[in-house]
Amino acid sequence: MTVSLRQFRFQNGPSAPHLLITGGVHGDEFEPIAAITTLIRSFRTDDSTVQGFRGTVTLVPIVNESAFLRGHRCGDDGKDLARTCPGRVDGTVTEQTAWALSELIRSADYYIDLHTGGTELSVYPLAGYVMHANEQVLSDQRRMAKAFNLPVIWGTSPHLEGRSLSVARDCNVPAIYCEYLGSATCLAAGVDDYVDGCLNVMAELKMLDRVAPLDRVAYVVEDTNPGSGHMQVCNPAPCTGYFHTSLKPGDRIRSGDVMGIVIPLDQTEPKPIIAEQAGIVLVLRTFPRVQQGDSVGVILDV
Repeated sequence: MTVSLRQFRFQNGPSAPHLLITGGVHGDEFEPIAAITTLIRSFRTDDSTVQGFRGTVTLVPIVNESAFLRGHRCGDDGKDLARTCPGRVDGTVTEQTAWALSELIRSADYYIDLHTGGTELSVYPLAGYVMHANEQVLSDQRRMAKAFNLPVIWGTSPHLEGRSLSVARDCNVPAIYCEYLGSATCLAAGVDDYVDGCLNVMAELKMLDRVAPLDRVAYVVEDTNPGSGHMQVCNPAPCTGYFHTSLKPGDRIRSGDVMGIVIPLDQTEPKPIIAEQAGIVLVLRTFPRVQQGDSVGVILDV
């Protein structure tokens, strides 16, 4: 079996610049799939939102079909695509998918990768990028993230490997990733914001004539500390059990506040999880079953 990505390419005028937009890197993230499906329909019908666009746009609504068909973050081989790039052409299904995605990223001039928190997490809407060593690439990424117009802009460590953005980093393709809630839902507001965000970036890149929206960015945080941007390791659960919280993404929290409690399987005393820093709740576990060591949330120091 050889994996190939179902991609939809639209071109008007000169082929450059080439913007790549992907969704479904994880199979349980649905707003990106719906938003890119909407964009495909707009380009196919020459909808007023994209009339007169310039350059090339490549849209991949579901990168990881193996994971999507399972309704799961990972594909049939159990590998996380966002930890497997650049993959292998002769590898497992996820490794082959990572290889095909990496080849496509290398062919682009700019890249947007759309995500959510999936089945178990919810993420306060953000546009992020790596703190690239190349000042021009970093400048372009900052412009793209601001243009996407979500509440949080988050620049993080350039040293995390295995991801779509690490492939883009290595070939100097300006790239952003976006997160929008999750919890295995597909909110209309998230789909709309993702469609608008992609069109806003096209306008920023001079690929589309579009009136700039009102600025919705509330927080801009850049953090080069090792591991920044890794959402699955912060505030680990002290035991396996039932997780309960009264927080929601975007809430303010102080150092020493209780983020939530885990009720052990043996119904012994609930174990609190204490916030070790102040800021806003950027990521929050919404799936009540938690395994010992699983992250229950990320706090962004704003």
